[in-house]
Amino acid sequence: MRIARSIGPATVATVVILLLPLALPEALLTIYIFIGLSTMVVSGLSLLMGFAGQVSLGQAAFYAIGAYSAGLLARDLKLPSLLSLAIAPAAAAAIAYVVGLPLLRLRGHYLAFGTLAFQLITLSLIGEARDITGGDTGLTAIPPLGIGPLLVEGPFKSIVFGYLAWGLALLSLLFNARLVRSRPGRALRALATSEAGALASGVPVGRYKLQVFALSAAYAGLAGGVYAFYVTYIAPGSFPLVRSIEFLIMATVGGLGSVWGSAVGASVVFLVVQILQSLGTIPGMPLRAPAVFSYAVYGSILIGIMLLLPQGVIPALRSAFRVPSSGSAKNAEPGTRNPEPV
Repeated sequence: MRIARSIGPATVATVVILLLPLALPEALLTIYIFIGLSTMVVSGLSLLMGFAGQVSLGQAAFYAIGAYSAGLLARDLKLPSLLSLAIAPAAAAAIAYVVGLPLLRLRGHYLAFGTLAFQLITLSLIGEARDITGGDTGLTAIPPLGIGPLLVEGPFKSIVFGYLAWGLALLSLLFNARLVRSRPGRALRALATSEAGALASGVPVGRYKLQVFALSAAYAGLAGGVYAFYVTYIAPGSFPLVRSIEFLIMATVGGLGSVWGSAVGASVVFLVVQILQSLGTIPGMPLRAPAVFSYAVYGSILIGIMLLLPQGVIPALRSAFRVPSSGSAKNAEPGTRNPEPV
């Protein structure tokens, strides 16, 4: 039964990933790609918050670091685009490791404010480095993704990026699923339940928190690299603070500590926001209606999830359709968190 449960969702996800890029029109395919990129970022954030118990309001900064790293390496240093894309997550992870050394000494809302400050500093530095990044004008003429003379452009560009974005997103989810079932994953779940208890059990808490922080940044950096090659133009305005809040809400909706909830949360929030933004462009609506709708839906979704589904969509569905195992959150002691690995 356990094998069937694990194979079923993976098979369905694979079939959907293979069919949708061929079936969707261009406009919807673009949304499909952005949801895949968001899933990648949120998968790392869910791992960081749900399993390591660390709050981050700066994931969009690592998204930007990955995008600018890939774009600058390919455009200015003339590196092969695939190599530039591979370096993007490494650059984001390296910066996260350095920044995380002092930041992860903070806890709770202090850490949240620290990561928020990091994003603001990152965007400010990008805007000021005009000779390198193009400043507020943005980085233009990013070369197309490709291998040698084979470039991803033309009428099939979005189809290829659809497979790329969701293929990488699925790999990140599968890696997370394996990770949380491994020995380090069990240590992370202990860390999420009680940091003091994990430390007393011999878990290297500081090292694990730093490694997960860097891993979540790598996911965001990889998504940012794909984004840069897809849109071929990036600017500080492409990575606003609200993007980090959006990623946080996606992770919360899907369920912190739920691996597959990342895809559900990203899909639900992104689609709802797109629908409301479309309503905001109806003739007669105020010019700021799309932005107001976006902020309103973020707040409404977050409040609704906290009140009705405090564990997120996936854990709620799991609880509704089957009896929780002995290690599930329902059987944990009151006041503790015990995230499930799926």
